[in-house]
Amino acid sequence: MIAPALLASIGIIGLSFLSEDAATVSSALLIFGGPLSWPLGFVSCFAGIWIGDIGLYSLARCADKDVLSSRWLARFADAATVARCEHAFIRNSTVALVASRFIPGTRLPTYLAAGIFRIPLGRFALITAVGALVWIIGVFALTKLFGAQALHWFVFGQSRIATVVLTALLVAGAILISRRVLAAPAFIARWRHWEFWPAWLFYVPVALYYIRLAIRYRSFTLPTAANPGMQHGGFIGESKFHILKQLQYVGGHVVADAYMIDGRTTTDRLLSVHQICRAHKIGLPFILKPDIGQRGDGVRLVHSMREAMHYFGATDVPILLQRYASGTCEAGIFYIRFPDETRGRIFSITEKIFPTITGDGTHTIEQLIRGDSRASLIAKKYLRRFANRADEILPTNKTLKLVETGNHAQGCIFRDGRHLWSEELEHKIDNLSRRLPGFYFGRFDVRYEDERELRAGRNFKIVELNGASSEATSIYDSRNSLAAAYQTLFLQWRLAFAIGAANRASGCAPSRLRTLWHEWRHYCAVALSYPCAS
Repeated sequence: MIAPALLASIGIIGLSFLSEDAATVSSALLIFGGPLSWPLGFVSCFAGIWIGDIGLYSLARCADKDVLSSRWLARFADAATVARCEHAFIRNSTVALVASRFIPGTRLPTYLAAGIFRIPLGRFALITAVGALVWIIGVFALTKLFGAQALHWFVFGQSRIATVVLTALLVAGAILISRRVLAAPAFIARWRHWEFWPAWLFYVPVALYYIRLAIRYRSFTLPTAANPGMQHGGFIGESKFHILKQLQYVGGHVVADAYMIDGRTTTDRLLSVHQICRAHKIGLPFILKPDIGQRGDGVRLVHSMREAMHYFGATDVPILLQRYASGTCEAGIFYIRFPDETRGRIFSITEKIFPTITGDGTHTIEQLIRGDSRASLIAKKYLRRFANRADEILPTNKTLKLVETGNHAQGCIFRDGRHLWSEELEHKIDNLSRRLPGFYFGRFDVRYEDERELRAGRNFKIVELNGASSEATSIYDSRNSLAAAYQTLFLQWRLAFAIGAANRASGCAPSRLRTLWHEWRHYCAVALSYPCAS
């Protein structure tokens, strides 16, 4: 009888990982009508349930809390709402954990939330242990009194409760969605413009195509070999300061010079700013930006030392100061060259338009933003930037620039700038690129004042250079079709893989996938502290 009992015990523990409820009832039936002794059955059932609970908690605990609880949820709710939910869960965690044991369908999300929000392990283990003991004793008692009939009642009752809970959640979700849709017609309008779709949706076809290319070239990280002169090819985690210093060395006066700010404290950093400005004759305004950044995160045009002080007080990541390129226009020039070619070419040009609103002496800045046909589509982004001025009434005919950063994610308007192309401009960009060691694929962001001068390859300033992860951002022209945008992106990634393959054949090894994953997690964590971009 020992072997059947042990087999039944192992089966109970295994079943608990699939269904704790079924394991509890089954163990009770085996005790009161089968080969399992009371102590062995009780311990087997408790061990299976408790180990499973700790496993779910540990799985969530190992994940990056900042990415899951803040950055991911921020796509669906503002940061303040996410913080309130987190604090409410922590404050009521005991009640939530106990209740989830007795309410079908709530254990999985509750235990995962406990791990994500870092509920102490000892506290979680004690609460779930007590809850499991009470639960098992109750089910065992019910089975002892009513036998196999208890299984039928139990399954029936659990299914009905689960139905009620699911229905309530669906109704609550429908109410929240309907309120949002009715209260914000811009939410509907935004979905009609694919350029404002969330990244997780827009990039699904691109991700699938990337996987296809990775399989074809037998490497998921091959684009990191496209630019051997950049860390990870400029895919992620590259130092802006290092790239700009290389550009300054080969490009000289055509690059907006940048300098790393020393010091850890706000006072030390302000002193370093004064020293840099005095040594290099840089006046206000100037640009502050994180050394590692994407999509314009944290880039701020600073007009006073007080603004710089607030900026430094918000984050302790490495920051660089860049001379402000005062050109009123900006363009993104995407360049490609194969290693065996003597001359490269401009793949695309993006004309960047900085949106503005004009005051009428009556309406506030928030009202003007929400009343603008385009600005209203991304009002949340603009209002966060002007949170301290939202109620300010803009004087008649006074204009307010809504964004200083030439980045679509920050609210800049992108247009197809093919009319800016010329032989002279392409020759200038190619000459500069060929002098830059190990660079074959990426986008120059340049500031200029006069279109004719830019076309002549003169009087522009390079403010940034992006590598393998950069895009031909001209796709975001609202006049483009979604199909045309994907066609351009597919071609871009084909070229990135092909250039990476050519460099790999010459001995340049792509970065490891694990390394890129760690770089991405690190960036997601530190980017949460970046100040709002201007």
